[in-house]
Amino acid sequence: MTRRDFLWNCGGGLGGVALAQMLSGATHHPPKAKRVVQLFMSGAASQCDTFDYKPLLIQKNGEKFDPGGKVELFQSTPGVVMKSPWGWKRYGQCGKWMSDLVPHLGGCSDDIAFVHSMMSKSNVHGPATFMQNSGFVLPGFPAMGSWVSYGLGSLNQNLPAFIVLPDKRGFAPNGPGNWSAGFLPAAHQGTLIRASDPNPIFDLFPPKDARFINSRSEAEAWSLLRDMNRDHLQSREGDSRLEARIASYEMAARLQLSAPEVLNIDGESEATKKLYGLDQPVTEDFGRNCLVARRLLERGVRFVQVWSGADNGFPRRNWDSHENIARDHLQMGTGMDKPAAALIKDLKSRGMLNDTIVFWTTEFGRMPCSQGSKGRDHNPFAFTVWLAGGGIKGGVSCGSSDEWSYKAAEHPVYCYDVHATVLHLLGLDHTRLTYRYNGIDRRLTDVHGNVIRDLLA
Repeated sequence: MTRRDFLWNCGGGLGGVALAQMLSGATHHPPKAKRVVQLFMSGAASQCDTFDYKPLLIQKNGEKFDPGGKVELFQSTPGVVMKSPWGWKRYGQCGKWMSDLVPHLGGCSDDIAFVHSMMSKSNVHGPATFMQNSGFVLPGFPAMGSWVSYGLGSLNQNLPAFIVLPDKRGFAPNGPGNWSAGFLPAAHQGTLIRASDPNPIFDLFPPKDARFINSRSEAEAWSLLRDMNRDHLQSREGDSRLEARIASYEMAARLQLSAPEVLNIDGESEATKKLYGLDQPVTEDFGRNCLVARRLLERGVRFVQVWSGADNGFPRRNWDSHENIARDHLQMGTGMDKPAAALIKDLKSRGMLNDTIVFWTTEFGRMPCSQGSKGRDHNPFAFTVWLAGGGIKGGVSCGSSDEWSYKAAEHPVYCYDVHATVLHLLGLDHTRLTYRYNGIDRRLTDVHGNVIRDLLA
């Protein structure tokens, strides 16, 4: 009997092998968290209009922007200093200054840890989005969710370990490349679910005109396909694409039973739906995705990625506010604020926030000076991300930008450090979570990264 035959006979196929591996629960150290939900603001959310309060921008509004030295911009020359269109106030016992654009998240400030000194190695959307997802500005590297899937697997054999909920309006730059498994086994790529579509998972069920398909014929077809795939694999050892396809077929069969239940929010209370903003057009789409994310997390999905913003031309439907920050960020921020806060509150009320990391990020920030008269250009030198739950210390801020919110000043960090911190809370040492590829032991954090100890509870 070959090794592969043995595994098929004893484990019920590759899905059984994966299940046995993930149920082992092996981590490098005791974890504080079991799962992650990443909220990605595509297009570059402005730190100086949301979470990074700078009185100097109010004081110097309309004056020449002169931080000293040459100012590098993506597609413009420096305009004048531009204060935020929104006011600021303190929130929570921690007294965190936050913009009036995000009042609901302000109400969660005591649960959130802000990192104000993030930097990116690119001021171009595509490479910078790759970097925040995979740690590299180039394509071909596994997404963070794929690394978590590879390291920990799922807590539910009927659902994928890594699920992606895109913006209803389309994909971010790089499209599905943002949740690629790269060189990891292909089974670890993100599974795309369009939660608000009538057909949220393509080809999950037979077409309605295929009346010849019934439960008995489908079971027989699955059995035949399993035997054919087994024979096919025996002569193609190590081809992860074939293994991933078989695993996806097995998962699809289980999803036919589990997906309809998890995506059906009819059983949620009206109060919960209202909490997420499903009763308002501006918050309905992101709110539905956040609510579905909570349902996926409580059913054992390890990593859920929720996108806000789509790269679909003009008029802009993302956070890339070159023309008019007040107009564009008002729509995007209002659509994000209430659902994101609802997710934190809902997880907390269910006792899940203690072991669930909520990670809010964007590819880079925006400049404190104007582009034209109303917009802001790209700023890779300082921006804000935040985390909550899962061993994160709430009500704190780590690092800071300069007085302009232009460059990281205190404790500059890159995505490597945040990724290392998230893995640490999941019980994984980022230097030991490796995969050998082309003679190199690759990892999510490349050769960089330090756990940000100030964020840990």
